[in-house]
Amino acid sequence: MTQKNTRNFAIIAHIDHGKSTLADRIMEQTQTVNDRDSKAQLLDDLQVEQAHGVTVKSRTVRNYYHADDGQEYTYNFIDTPGHVDFTYEVSKSLAASDGALLLVDATQGVQAQTVANLRLAQDNHLVVIPVINKIDAAAADVDRTVEQIRALAPEFATTEILKISAKTGLNVHDVLEAIHTRIPAPVGDMTQPLKALVFDSQYDAFKGIIAYVRVVDGKLTTADKLTLMANDQAVAANEIGIFAPQRVATKQLSAGDVGYVVTGLKDPQALRVGDTLTSAVTPTATALPGYQPSQSMVFAGFYPQGDHYHDLQLAVEKLALNDTSFHYHAESSDALGAGFRCGFLGIFHLQIIRERLHDEYGLDVLTTAPNVTYRVHLKNEDEPVVVNNPIAFPDYAKIDFVEEPLAAATITTTSESLSDVMKLATQHKGELQDMHNQGDLVVLVYQLPFAEIAYDFFNALKSVSHGYATLTTELSGYDIADVVKIEVHVNYAKVDALSFVVHREDAPKVAQELVHKLKFVIPRKLYPMPVQSVVEGKALARVDVPPLRKNAAASGEKKSTSKKQALLRRQSVNKRQAAHSDIELPQEVFNAVLDLEK
Repeated sequence: MTQKNTRNFAIIAHIDHGKSTLADRIMEQTQTVNDRDSKAQLLDDLQVEQAHGVTVKSRTVRNYYHADDGQEYTYNFIDTPGHVDFTYEVSKSLAASDGALLLVDATQGVQAQTVANLRLAQDNHLVVIPVINKIDAAAADVDRTVEQIRALAPEFATTEILKISAKTGLNVHDVLEAIHTRIPAPVGDMTQPLKALVFDSQYDAFKGIIAYVRVVDGKLTTADKLTLMANDQAVAANEIGIFAPQRVATKQLSAGDVGYVVTGLKDPQALRVGDTLTSAVTPTATALPGYQPSQSMVFAGFYPQGDHYHDLQLAVEKLALNDTSFHYHAESSDALGAGFRCGFLGIFHLQIIRERLHDEYGLDVLTTAPNVTYRVHLKNEDEPVVVNNPIAFPDYAKIDFVEEPLAAATITTTSESLSDVMKLATQHKGELQDMHNQGDLVVLVYQLPFAEIAYDFFNALKSVSHGYATLTTELSGYDIADVVKIEVHVNYAKVDALSFVVHREDAPKVAQELVHKLKFVIPRKLYPMPVQSVVEGKALARVDVPPLRKNAAASGEKKSTSKKQALLRRQSVNKRQAAHSDIELPQEVFNAVLDLEK
């Protein structure tokens, strides 16, 4: 297949606008998948994707299309997620594409993540083809959707907007024609030294690391000796091939092609997404710019249940390779033992990783409360201490001041829910920076503490806007904040894994809520156990977990009440001392911290 007949494209859309359904129709009409293998949402093969009905992991598939002009075209389609937590996956897919289909649901209209993903495509200088889906639905408002799309960008004012039904296949043929007529062929020189972008990767237990590549210049064959330019890592091309949608081995990948390379590498740290793959014999002079590594927004601790630390270590290493926006490093807790400090793009991302650990590796993990990174300035110290784990938060007597990360949050919503959205942002200590209209939508720019949006802000935003709002955030710097560390003491023993950091003004309310939740989830002993929330050495709240026993002193013997009480006290003290450090915490205890409305 010649390079001029190759097209690399992605589909971008708001969540649940029919992107995976359109992908199914494209594969059907290009006969990529036979009837026996065909099924709904074929590319969403992870169990967690099917459970939530969302795309989590980008997928790639090659289609061969016989066009109306009599020529055959190669369509390399790179799938993208629609949820805001997986924007990084979208950016990786677009870096390997030359064009994008902007899919909009005719019953919903342009929604916020539609706008956010369009911005990503424009930043990558891609040709964007607007497509309206679900035109056959009873609630479809095609004319209004057309007006919204035309207001999104100046180039949409005169461009043809395609109208389809991905469910029935209506007018999908027009989309297939538009791909080769409106999206340009890849630009690359086959005579130049090999230069390929590693835009994704996967770990296979038998074959090792499989790199997903977009060949920019040159040719790639299995006989080549290769090098990853970032770390000068030698790579053997044990197998190369394409996705159809399963891996199919080929003899060669040329400039403009999208495919895979079985590297044979077993160390998950050896390959970095965004790296440049080139020939070891005749390397290219300059590496591709790649793209910025993802920034973790939320941090939480993962600890194995039972004696499964090594299994958890292998699982997180492989997940970090398959999901390059998931970061981790080893840590240890007095209460929970050895585990990992993990970084995520958001709370939904955290939930997805937990479910993948369970579904793919059979591991249930204890998850600590999520938090963000603080800069703690100590007295008589010039350099601040960077803290992303509350356990490492310095003693309050040593702290001069603390800086917290701020987010420049762009919220796109409808005018109907504007008031509720602004009220929600104000409740989370947001400061309005800018507000303007984008078609029928209102764009709000807020400055918010990252700690306020780390946990449930996006879910609350979806709730108050009835699903029509979205959120894009980027780090806008650090600012001084009055924050304190809340420590949890169970049976007078500090449980470091339950510690978290909050703003001082919220501490009393949060402390009270926490101990009352823990009262019902901490496993009971044969004696009453006090649970305290301690801030700067002072207990702000306390409850007693009731004992799991009958009154041992109230036997058939006739004793005075005072002697019975004295016996109970001695019994309680002895058992308390014996079990001072024997504190076992189920996940329900950590969920109590997660459920706090901070």
